[in-house]
Amino acid sequence: MTSCRESSAELTVRHLGLIDYVEAWDLQKQLVDERLDGGPDTLLLLEHPNVYTAGRRTQPEDRPVDGTPVIDVDRGGKITWHGPGQIVGYPLVKLSDPVDVVDFVRRLEEAMIWVCDQFGLRTGRIEGRSGVWLPAGEGRIERKIGAIGIRVQRGVTLHGISLNCDNSNDGFDAIIPCGLKDVGVTSLSTELGRDVTTAEVFPLIEQAILRAIDGELPVSHRDLPRPTVATPAGITLDLDSSLTR
Repeated sequence: MTSCRESSAELTVRHLGLIDYVEAWDLQKQLVDERLDGGPDTLLLLEHPNVYTAGRRTQPEDRPVDGTPVIDVDRGGKITWHGPGQIVGYPLVKLSDPVDVVDFVRRLEEAMIWVCDQFGLRTGRIEGRSGVWLPAGEGRIERKIGAIGIRVQRGVTLHGISLNCDNSNDGFDAIIPCGLKDVGVTSLSTELGRDVTTAEVFPLIEQAILRAIDGELPVSHRDLPRPTVATPAGITLDLDSSLTR
């Protein structure tokens, strides 16, 4: 694979710690303007305080039932939650021509899949749904561990990924995450049965995103098996021939 970036210059990485969502959004827009004026590609890595953000496809029924405020944003996708213990990554890069948004999304998914692999946790993709998932099985439904929502402005990407590390999943309970009613949400800590902190994961996700964007981490075919609905056994009725006489 080759790089999906227009530039071959080194990508700038900034670790912002815990930062307000709107403040980070304003910074994204500023950096995108600078990139369009010839500035560098940038990767922002951070955590947010508790916040709900709604993408352009969010439906009224997806929103919090208790009236909790929601920030409407210009990314794709539906509503989600951000909060402490969840890593957020915003790669703000000028994509090479021809712009291939699906390829960019697949690279970001691959970065999160690779990180999960480093912890011995096998994850993958579900056809028709973005993000990174664990399969259904052993009495558990399909569970999302990594989400993606992006926007492309004049060839430059905004927004990005979130990977659940040691966050509480309570924030997802008041909404329909990503508008999906038949799936669950999980984290590295929940799946591994131990605390997996953001401090432990930040170096890995930084490495993975940079390698995926620059083509050093190939996109794998990691499609998860879907649960199948058993077809009821057929019933054959023999008609008593005497009834037809």
